[in-house]
Amino acid sequence: MSNTARANILARLKETPPQPSHASYSSPDKGRLGGVSYDWDTAERVRRFTERMVAVRAEVHQATADAWLDMVKQVCAAKGLKNLLVSPETERGKQIHAQAEHFPALKTYDRPIEGWKEELFYGVDAAFTSTFGGIAETGTLILMPDAEEPRLMSLVPPVHIAVLEVDKLYTTFAEAVQEQGWVKAGMPSNALLVSGPSKSADIEQTLAYGVHGPKELVVILV
Repeated sequence: MSNTARANILARLKETPPQPSHASYSSPDKGRLGGVSYDWDTAERVRRFTERMVAVRAEVHQATADAWLDMVKQVCAAKGLKNLLVSPETERGKQIHAQAEHFPALKTYDRPIEGWKEELFYGVDAAFTSTFGGIAETGTLILMPDAEEPRLMSLVPPVHIAVLEVDKLYTTFAEAVQEQGWVKAGMPSNALLVSGPSKSADIEQTLAYGVHGPKELVVILV
């Protein structure tokens, strides 16, 4: 490396990095986590979240509280799904099961994985799950798998359809942690952060989708 190149690198390193746009550094009394806070309204959070999700080949559809079921039906039809794994115990899952005749054949995760592993891995086209929240800054879904929606529902089927309420779309991960009380209640033991469909790269950095999870992620923003 020449002396000129070295000098240029050192000069750039000494420069003060620019602050993120629309950002300010919060004071300690604004929360234990501190860090960067963004002054984004709902529309900006939706825009940023959608932009980042689409950038990694996820689909984002917006729907009203009265029309989200129709949107899920449209997604199922557009993808030619033959079946859909959905919990009959969650609030939104119950609504889907109540209109079962308008959806592909519905499957339920109602037994230990050992009893139907082959069917889950090779016979399920898609799964539908709720979400615990979203992060606009990174385009990320927060999932909290439990007995009603086991972890494998969002990790195994080739298509994952998730519903996210806009009022649970936070600006940053730190904001989500603080607003949802993770610090006071104790950090969750089984939280999933999902930013787009599953992808992996080989030594030549060639991306492949669906190697370790769903090939497609569809988010319905309500």
